[in-house]
Amino acid sequence: MPVTLKDIAERVGKSVPTVSRALGNFEDISPETRAEVQRVAREMGYEPSATALNLKTRRTNTISLILPSYAQLRFSDPFFSAFLTGVVEIAAARGVDLSVSGDLGADVEAAYLKQIRSRRTDGFIVMRTQRQDSRIDLLRKHDVPFVAFGRVEGDNNFCYVDEDGTAGIRAAVDHLAALGHRRLGYISEPTHLTKSYHRYAGFREGVEANNLPYDPALVIEANFRQDSGRQSALRLLSMEKPPTAIVCANDLLALGALNEAQSRGLVVGRDVSITGFDDILLAEYTHPSLTTLHQPAQEMGGMVADILLKLVNKEPVEEPQIIIRPTLVVRESSGPAPT
Repeated sequence: MPVTLKDIAERVGKSVPTVSRALGNFEDISPETRAEVQRVAREMGYEPSATALNLKTRRTNTISLILPSYAQLRFSDPFFSAFLTGVVEIAAARGVDLSVSGDLGADVEAAYLKQIRSRRTDGFIVMRTQRQDSRIDLLRKHDVPFVAFGRVEGDNNFCYVDEDGTAGIRAAVDHLAALGHRRLGYISEPTHLTKSYHRYAGFREGVEANNLPYDPALVIEANFRQDSGRQSALRLLSMEKPPTAIVCANDLLALGALNEAQSRGLVVGRDVSITGFDDILLAEYTHPSLTTLHQPAQEMGGMVADILLKLVNKEPVEEPQIIIRPTLVVRESSGPAPT
């Protein structure tokens, strides 16, 4: 059970109003009493309720986004930065603060429980859902407003904004098959994430639909960043029979693969084709420019924030579940299969 003002008052032998004012640093409470009360509160693990600031509405005017501990999201990630910009713009326009924090370790539920119990937030944005996601189970259990950026396996009876990653990667495979490529490599993000799993499903679907051979050795599950893309491309391009095209699950992986190909003296778009996903700003300005799947990251962030604030304010949500279909942007990194 969470520690209350009454618990602290009993420990220090003071009244509840005195404890409350001491924690609020009111000047009519002596410095000695304030110091004692605040010390005991820390020792007891007291977490003040932000709703005390507004007893009538019981609102904090804050929404929360808790980043997963594993390195899938960083502020240096161009897609996440654009998504976050969309969230911030909507929150600011509605006069609401955005709290961004990490989950502080392996126990992801602890970070959510801490904010739920202390009532420091009005609702949550769940980033990059996992196929089995304990965060969503927890928020459902406590009946807390939330919107997910992504789906889960099984029951998706909650509000979310997501991409059609399967259709996106399928479009990339169709494009490469039309260019005559028969041997395709695939660099995946970790497939415990729903979006990564769907993108990989799009690769399998595209290979089968185009009657291309599927070789498990050409599929590498990597992380999320350029270095992982480069290491994966190193493995693929070092094979006795390397792929003529490499489909990457995001643009950063594709940039790493592109760098590895060029370090071998290969001309990307002629000797080997490479595609990405997300259409980050850098994709257009690499050399060669990157063929990729475009999705409106900033708009998607705005959609998530808008739905969450409607839930918090108990307003009707016209579209509680939105799936955005990415569009293929063909640039210089993909070309005809080498003869």
